[in-house]
Amino acid sequence: MARELRCAGREVSPDVVARAAAATRLDTLEELLRFGFAQRPAWELVDVIVQDEYTHDVIIVMTGGPAPAFLVFDTT
Repeated sequence: MARELRCAGREVSPDVVARAAAATRLDTLEELLRFGFAQRPAWELVDVIVQDEYTHDVIIVMTGGPAPAFLVFDTT
């Protein structure tokens, strides 16, 4: 299973990268949501886009830094 963290856009603070990198160890959408909602401040679920019966794209926003950071997960 390939897992990678890619940063796009302007400078992303090391703190945000470290918090986002922790999510690459998760295996399921349920784990991702539990992990994200347990963060302080909690991550917000923006959308779940169903690609087919097995694949979903999940968009999360992290707040609490100098600017919000959006995370996109491709889950199968």
